[in-house]
Amino acid sequence: MKYTRKGPSIMSGVKNKILKRLLIVTTLISLALPLCTPTFAANEPLSTSQPASISSFQLGTTPITKGQDVDSRMQWRLASEVSQFGITWKFDKAYPVGQFVNGDWWVLGPVTVVEVTPGPAPAPPDETTETPPNQWGDTGLQDNNDLRNGSMVVMTPGPTQGYDSRGKTFSADASIVFPYSLEANRSLISSISNVSIPTQVMHYKLMWPSEQESDRVMQTAAVLTSVSKIPPPDAFRPSYFGDDKRIYRARDLRWDRLLQLKFDPADVPSWEQFERYFERPWLDHLNGAWQGQWLLPTQNQPAYGRENARIVGIASLMLHLDVPREQKYKLLVRLVQNGIDLRGIAEQGGYWNEGGGHTSGRKWPILFAGLMLDDKYFFDMPETAIFHEDTQTYYGDGWHGQSALWQMVTHHGDREPYLHKHPDHWEIWDQRSESYRRCCTVRTWGGQSLAALLMGAKHIWNHDAFFDNVDDWMRVEDIYADERNGIPRPPEEGGAFVPWDDFVTDMWARYRSQVPKQRDGGSPRMWDTSQSGPIKWVPNKHKPQSDTD
Repeated sequence: MKYTRKGPSIMSGVKNKILKRLLIVTTLISLALPLCTPTFAANEPLSTSQPASISSFQLGTTPITKGQDVDSRMQWRLASEVSQFGITWKFDKAYPVGQFVNGDWWVLGPVTVVEVTPGPAPAPPDETTETPPNQWGDTGLQDNNDLRNGSMVVMTPGPTQGYDSRGKTFSADASIVFPYSLEANRSLISSISNVSIPTQVMHYKLMWPSEQESDRVMQTAAVLTSVSKIPPPDAFRPSYFGDDKRIYRARDLRWDRLLQLKFDPADVPSWEQFERYFERPWLDHLNGAWQGQWLLPTQNQPAYGRENARIVGIASLMLHLDVPREQKYKLLVRLVQNGIDLRGIAEQGGYWNEGGGHTSGRKWPILFAGLMLDDKYFFDMPETAIFHEDTQTYYGDGWHGQSALWQMVTHHGDREPYLHKHPDHWEIWDQRSESYRRCCTVRTWGGQSLAALLMGAKHIWNHDAFFDNVDDWMRVEDIYADERNGIPRPPEEGGAFVPWDDFVTDMWARYRSQVPKQRDGGSPRMWDTSQSGPIKWVPNKHKPQSDTD
């Protein structure tokens, strides 16, 4: 028999010595009374006074504000196991556990994880995996039955993964074997594999019928963080990457930086839908490897940068609407959490520059988190933190008079710029590059661009060619018509995806002209694939042409 038992509350101002004594006493009690060791899942209450769920306790309708005394609400439990998203971690004994503000679990480490269920195992006999290549003849999958439901502790960015051996980047050395001693200041990422693919993606409502299912082999993943000390109850989960487990708090969120823009509620995307998109961790430690399109969990995240950018952009604009804080709170917490995760990866050398449409949508969550937490750490990133939107945009002399240009960067090899050439002179890869500009990149960046401009963050983004590319795309009037010499403007330009992203198009039409005056970024630069070495930035001679100066 198992039942929950309330552990001692740690009130604000309690000395560390008292905390240690309480931990010793409660641990001794739990060892003396093994039948009383509590186990509970993520949807069970943290308080025995009345039933409650994670969402009502951690992400309730009353946002925590700066200066509010939340320490008095601090609660933790002794538990020998915890569960989330169908994944259960079992320990060798009871440890103090609790939940971060986004609902993810922490455990006071070091801790021995004796088992995770469903556990890592070879492919089940009823598994069905269809692995057709994409239109380029590529696939990120292989015929390998060795492992499903793998777990990782990720300390180094890169494509290698230990989750599912069907992925070509699989390495058994990257997969955790249980029992496992999880050090303090480490994060254990555990997964569940899809038994059958293709399967429906989390964000199918945003997709056209041909892309509502995916060949990705992972179903879901969850993060267990081993902490060195009990965090406050409004703490965000530290990044799941590396050993830097700095704590940020919901009470420090800068609500004054969110606007209250009018918009017809009937035309606003579903809050519940977008909250769900950010509910689970977006695994992004593969350095944008294109093989992730066949790997990343279908119930956690999109696998293609086009959808990352779309979802991040729409969510960011929703947070600037004229609705109560209570309506915004859950989505805000989850988007900020996404930025915290990405910033942790960037600190250790992570980058997102895979070319094509793979890795958009990573820079803005980091900057947004920094704005909302008022911390310059999110802006001052290492030189190795390279972002898709920046490497693909630069200034030059375009064939129809435009100065904000776009390039593919890489796709089955490095690709040269092409927009300076007249379309009559485009070669096959120039034409393919243009197709990616129109299908999968600039077309999806409007939400991020507008959200950044609304928050006066153009100089923080620090790459003006990104904003000018988006302006040229979203502008309804074709200011370059006379220079096109009869070649029509691409029909996709003038808005976002129709009809799925009409909200972005409508917000742009209403509020782009109302963004505040703000500084441009620093010296323009261009990503030049002809340069040697991993960092290929060169000075960009053209200056921004901006109306937000």
